[in-house]
Amino acid sequence: MSGHSKWATIKRKKGKLDAARGRIFTKLIKEITVAARDGGGDPESNARLRTAIATAKAANMPQDNIKKAIQKGTGELPGVSYEEATFEGYGPSGVAVFIDTLTDNRNRTVSEIRHIFSRFNGNLGENGCVAWMFDRKGVITVRSNGVNEDSLMEIALDAGATDVQSQEDAFEVTTEPQDLERVREALVKANLQIMGAEIQRMPQNTVKLDRKSAESMLKLMEALEEHDDVQNVSANFDIDDDIIEELSR
Repeated sequence: MSGHSKWATIKRKKGKLDAARGRIFTKLIKEITVAARDGGGDPESNARLRTAIATAKAANMPQDNIKKAIQKGTGELPGVSYEEATFEGYGPSGVAVFIDTLTDNRNRTVSEIRHIFSRFNGNLGENGCVAWMFDRKGVITVRSNGVNEDSLMEIALDAGATDVQSQEDAFEVTTEPQDLERVREALVKANLQIMGAEIQRMPQNTVKLDRKSAESMLKLMEALEEHDDVQNVSANFDIDDDIIEELSR
């Protein structure tokens, strides 16, 4: 599994997803607000907003929260003005890291992201240093309990998905970014339980980590994701399952 899949599995094992639900909602509200600000409040004509709403629904965000976030973006309700900024750098053993942020103070965010990298044997790089290593894809996570893999694959591929991979406790359905919502809707209509649906940066290749580097890398990922301005973190690490089991305890 590549870095994004490994990290998602680790978070589920450590119970991080439920514990971070409040933080997840905050990030989703920011994304919906900015999407509505930049492209208007109608999801039918705003692909980014449509994807953001789908991700929020997959996270079980209340409809009222979604509505208010859109209204903040369109100016119907007062809200904070956020700037989009991306950061690129290297983690332990040269792992490529790409970070998407929404911030109301870019200088503060740069300083704090640089500090997080330095704490965990990494370093912040120049824009463009690792972006070329990632492809943007839609990723839908489906709970695997009681799900037949062949049936899921048929539904997903018929709806436009490009791949279906089995993880320990879930299936990961990959799409092109523009097809994410259509595939998600098809899976929902089939009464499958969606655990997440979002646009991610998937690495073209991976870096295998030993235990020491893996521990530092996972701490770096966790620290970055816990930062209030960080929306998404992508990385191209690979970690053996036995090391994941040990570090997840």
